Formats: sequence, structure tokens, C-alpha cells
Amino acid sequence: MTTQEIVAKLWNLCNVLRDDGITYHQYVTELTYILFLKMAKETGTETNIPPAFRWDELARRSGIELKSFYKKLLAELGEHGKDRMRQIYQGAVSNIEEPKNLEKIISSINDLDWYSAQEEGLGNLYEGLLEKNANEKKSGAGQYFTPRVLIDVMVRLMRPQPGESCNDPACGTFGFMIAADQYVRAQTDDYFTLDEEAATFQKYAAFSGCELVHDTHRLALMNAMLHGIEGRITLGDTLSTLGKDMKGYDLVLTNPPFGTKKGGERAARDDFAFATSNKQLNFLQHIYRSLKPGGRAAVVLPDNVLFADGDGERIRAELMDKCDLHTVLRLPTGIFYAQGVKTNVLFFQRGLNDKGNTKEVWFYDLRTNMPSFGKTSPLKKEHFTAFETAYDAPDRKSIADERWSVLSREAIAAKGNSLDLGLIRDASVLAHDDLPDPIESGEACIAQLEEAVDLLQSVVRELQSLTRARA
Repeated sequence: MTTQEIVAKLWNLCNVLRDDGITYHQYVTELTYILFLKMAKETGTETNIPPAFRWDELARRSGIELKSFYKKLLAELGEHGKDRMRQIYQGAVSNIEEPKNLEKIISSINDLDWYSAQEEGLGNLYEGLLEKNANEKKSGAGQYFTPRVLIDVMVRLMRPQPGESCNDPACGTFGFMIAADQYVRAQTDDYFTLDEEAATFQKYAAFSGCELVHDTHRLALMNAMLHGIEGRITLGDTLSTLGKDMKGYDLVLTNPPFGTKKGGERAARDDFAFATSNKQLNFLQHIYRSLKPGGRAAVVLPDNVLFADGDGERIRAELMDKCDLHTVLRLPTGIFYAQGVKTNVLFFQRGLNDKGNTKEVWFYDLRTNMPSFGKTSPLKKEHFTAFETAYDAPDRKSIADERWSVLSREAIAAKGNSLDLGLIRDASVLAHDDLPDPIESGEACIAQLEEAVDLLQSVVRELQSLTRARA
């Protein structure tokens, strides 16, 4: 049985819970509680779990006794579990009300082909579940799940190296860091070519993250553990004072959440130069400030970050001063859960000083004249081939591709520091430059109104003359 088949079987178990009114996201969280115990048994790592609360003790019970024991197990492991186990189960509450449904899930998990699952990797199995959840619109999980093909492209171009400190300040289920870890493993024969100290750093310190949502934080912890990563994953808000200590990174890879702070409140960070309620702009400020000199980043951001005025313009100007913003990838629409959202990837490197680091910005338009992406027509690796070729070219100016263009820092400044640039002029795309000038348009409207008023006054005068003549 392949990992894909096991994932399908586990996902179909969600149908068992429909009568309990459990959402897809709650189901994945519930599966995490149960799978942790089963995977510990299958991998021979149950020593950290108290004997009274191991898999066999759970699997041998049924009915009301099972439900009661399961709730006791969640509480015990959340309060007295060790290290990562306690973090995963902390505050855990079961949403399954019907004992038969719980029994069905446990027995079904027990009957799966776990030998095959281990052969293909338990981490891959778990990531398959997370992807299923993200692709299910009703779950709402797409807001924290970045398509794996996009993650892989960003990681390949950033080339994480052994010994580098990597971070995701809005880590979701930890997908970026897991992909970065797998990239380094592939370059070092699964860390075999590293000495003991370097290998220990990779496992315990190289990859870190922060996640605001408690249930998503659990998924990130579980995902990291199944991939052999023990780096710090903080539960909290990067845009609070907590984020001030998250700095000194060699590499940041992230897809921050879209939207504004609740009630329009601003980030509680006194180290930000510009206060705004726009979360993406605040995350952008955090990211370029969190990099060490020479540190680099690849960040997914919506279009509004590219053209927002006021603090938005000032933040972009500071970014281009402190960092070399060398590349902007205009992504196609339809690749995230919110179909109308237009996004981009900004690639930049922190300078050795804080002034004048961006000389020119290269743009790649992967949006215009692209297929309509969605669940039935997903984004694929091949869609990025031409972009990767252009990005890695020793001489970028030698690339003959209409999607590939460059603007100097001076030209960008002349456009109000807008980065909403680089799109191909096409009938299907209305560029901002094609819009009528608002001042000229306003003056034209005023002139037309004045003409209309003059005409109306003339008609009134004629009517008045006719009225007097009849009188």
C-alpha cells in the first residue's frame, strides 16, 4: 500500500465523524493525537510515553470506557508529557462525542499497512494529510498551506547550506523548514558527510519557526518530529514583542497571513520604523530586520504590498535601502485557497550596511496569459522552469524572455517606489500605466460639466425669453 493510498484511507475516515459535526481541520487535529501514539509504537519510540497511556492501552478499549480513557490520556500527556509530546497535547480536547466513531477510527488506523508507510516515510504520510486538508475548501486550512511546488522552487533558489540558521516567522505546518531540511539532507547524504557537532546543529537548531494558531502549532510540531527536526517552534505572535528576539538569521522562507490586524490595531513592535495595521507590511519589516548582514529571504506577499501608499511606500523604500531586492516573481492567480488573491515572491538579501543596497530589480511575469489554476489543474514544477533559468543565469540580461524585465532603482523611485511592475502588456491585463491620469481626467470632467452648465443656462434664458414674449 502506497503513502497516497494510506492518506486516502485516513482522509475517508472523516466521513465517520460527520454526525458529530466535526470539521476537516478538527479531524486532522484529532488524527494527530491518535497518530502520535500509533507512530510511536511503530517506530519503537514509546519509551517517552507512560506505559498506561500507550497505543495498546488505547486500542484494547471500546465504548464508554474508550471515550473516558481517551479524554484522560489527552489530559495526562498535555500536563505531564515530556518535551514535544507535552507541547502537542497541551490543552488538547476531543471533539468526538460518539464512542463508536472513536473506536472506528482507532481500529481503522490499527489495520493500516504501517510497514509500507514507514518504508515511504511517516513524515510524507502526515504531510499528505495536511495537503488534503489544505485542498479542502471547507476546512479553511489553505490560508496556512503553501503549495509544495512553490515551496520547493523557493528553497531550490535560496539554497540553504549546512550550518545556516533558517526561520519561518509564520510557519503554519512548518512546510518551508521541512523542505529546507530535506534540501540540506540531499546535499550531505542525509547529514552523513557532516561531523557530529554539525549534524546535531541541523537537527536541533538550524530550523525554527513561530505560529500563532494553537491547533496549527500542534500540526507543525508533529510534522517536524516525523521529519526528524527538533528545532524550536514557538507558539505566539511574531508581530508582538515576542518577535523582537527572532533575529540573526541566515535565511528566512515564509508566506505570512493575509489581512489586517483585528480592529485595525497596529503591531506591538517598537523596533519597527513604520506603524501600520497591514499584517503583510509588518511581517515584511520583521523579516528584513531579522536577517543578519548577508542573510537572504524569499517571501510570498500579496499585490497590495507592492503598491500601498503612505507607510507602504516608506517600508518598500527602507527594504530597498537595507537589502538588495533583486527579484520579484509575479505569481499566477488561483494557486491559493482564496481564488482572487494575487501574490508574488520577493527575493532579497540584507546588505552589509543600511543604505543603497538595491541597484535594480528584476521582474518575472508568471501571471499574464497563464492557465487557470485550481484543484483540477494544479501548479506544477514545469511552470517555473523558465523563471529558474532566468533567475540563475550568470548574465540575466542575456535571457531572451518577454516575461523577464528589469528596472533601475531610480526608475522605481520615479514611480513612487511602487513594485507593481513587470507585467506584460496584454489585452487581458490592465496595467496601472494604462489607466487615465486622474488629474487630467478630473480636469476634462470639469470642463465637460462647465460646458453642460453653460448650455443649460442658455436653455433657461431662452425659455425665460419665450415666457416674457407670451406674457
